[in-house]
Amino acid sequence: MLYIGLKQIKIKSEKNTKGYTPLYGTWQSFFARHIYRRACDAFNQPISSVPAGSVQVLDRESKDNKYTFNFTGKRYNAINFGSYNYLGFAQNIGCITDRVNQTIRQYGVGIGSTHHELGKLKIHKQLEQLFARFLGVDSCIMFGMGFATNTNNIPILAGKGCLILGDQLNHASLKSGSFISGATYRTFPHNNMCELENIIRDAIVIGDPITGLKWKKIILLVEGVYSMEGTICNLPELICLKKKYKCYLYVDEAHSIGAIGPNARGVTDFFGCNTEDIDLMMGTLTKSFGASGGYIAGHKHIIDYIRINTYSAYATNMSAPVVQQIISVVKILMKQMGGNEGILKVRQLSENTRYFRKRLTEMGFIIIGHPESPVIPLMLYFPSIAVVAVKNGLKAGIATVAAGYPATSLTTTRLRLCMSASHTREQLDKALDIISDIGDHCCIKYAKY
Repeated sequence: MLYIGLKQIKIKSEKNTKGYTPLYGTWQSFFARHIYRRACDAFNQPISSVPAGSVQVLDRESKDNKYTFNFTGKRYNAINFGSYNYLGFAQNIGCITDRVNQTIRQYGVGIGSTHHELGKLKIHKQLEQLFARFLGVDSCIMFGMGFATNTNNIPILAGKGCLILGDQLNHASLKSGSFISGATYRTFPHNNMCELENIIRDAIVIGDPITGLKWKKIILLVEGVYSMEGTICNLPELICLKKKYKCYLYVDEAHSIGAIGPNARGVTDFFGCNTEDIDLMMGTLTKSFGASGGYIAGHKHIIDYIRINTYSAYATNMSAPVVQQIISVVKILMKQMGGNEGILKVRQLSENTRYFRKRLTEMGFIIIGHPESPVIPLMLYFPSIAVVAVKNGLKAGIATVAAGYPATSLTTTRLRLCMSASHTREQLDKALDIISDIGDHCCIKYAKY
């Protein structure tokens, strides 16, 4: 039994489990029942509109202490800080949408086969060639899902006898792919290049401590922009270490491609690094491009090897209208259509990001991450504050996302505010006023106290 206030709630448990090991440990059970259950209405909020600069959020209520929810019929129109619509291309009107509609009429909405069989269209090849030119690399291969791009392809790049060194805050897809590969996976402190160099040196000198053999290969696995911290990897130093110790470098640009750099080409563009110095550049197309899927880009012989051996060959290819969406966005960013629209959006995103970060810091909030990162974590620390902050914000006119355990540690719960080029200065100022009121109400302007 669980008692909430004076009300007795019956907790359902699994039946016929005598003699079986519990599926969930004590901590997971405690967290789900006593922590997450009280805060779950701040997560997984349904919307009923395009996730543009403003969004329509569906209201819901619970009559069984948040075990289930029902829609009330009420909708909140709110400024959207919860979507990864960095460049504002997630829309249902305009020239891009018109081209997508034409593609649907030509190809339909499904492919019905893998790219190794009958699931490859001319438009797929066009996208891969165009994206390779956009990134400044030899070749590129596209996949239908971003998460699976890592989990399905890291295992064909590494295996038993290989060492993968990943940043402590790497995304779950990178870790999952590494574990599936059978390679030895070790972490280094977040963005700590000195400690990473020490680990590389020890790995070269000692080798595999189990077999006593030298590592077949050492792969450095990092992200461009870290989605929970808003930090940017130290790419110049990573390239120096890669060259010095002859390691391979794999960069996940899920949150950096299209979001940072003067030409929106990600972390390499941001630092002005040569793409030739990176072995593999991976990224997703769900964010700045307003579409879905992922890609891996690099030297042609590596991409050809991936194309033949990828486990994603068992999945259907990207649908043609999604491909057309990406092609149109890339052409805008490369000034092949839309004039200077792409560059103006990139500049607007950067201006919005700097302005919003600066104002939040001046108010007394603790904001972490790089000044140019469009992911802005506003620290709450206490999970109990997340519900109040999210729900009060929604009622006042802003849609935000709370990030907590297990995506972060239990005591570092935060609001993750995502900037967009589609946000106007008026929207930002209104949102800042609302967030300031929430900060006063919840006493989370920690830098002032």
